[in-house]
Amino acid sequence: MTAPDAPTPGDALPTMHIGALAERTGMSLRSLRHYDETGLLKPSGRTDGGFRLYTEHDLERLLVIRRMKPLGFSLEEMADLLEVVDQLRAGAADEDGALRSRLDAYVTSAQERRADLARKLDMADEFIGLLQST
Repeated sequence: MTAPDAPTPGDALPTMHIGALAERTGMSLRSLRHYDETGLLKPSGRTDGGFRLYTEHDLERLLVIRRMKPLGFSLEEMADLLEVVDQLRAGAADEDGALRSRLDAYVTSAQERRADLARKLDMADEFIGLLQST
């Protein structure tokens, strides 16, 4: 079995077990397993005993997922956005700008969702102020 945060034989990248990933991100083991089952975040490897192994790249991907959650993106939207980002980073040929257009739509959606959250936060602050002044 491979120790957490130790390179696996033949691997150049250090890895961590699911518990270390959960601790570093503040996410539950259940969520991480669910993301694996749905294909949103597959581990980069497994130990001989079948334990999931994650890399820093996996951690970065999970942090993107974690940032999408409060904005209410569905698992399908998360998967689509991650695919777009992966393709753009890989330099996918995109002569008609379809990938960039999809990314721009997600940026707009994220901005709209953030504005909605900000409005709700303002209302919550007003409510707390009312309660405190009573």
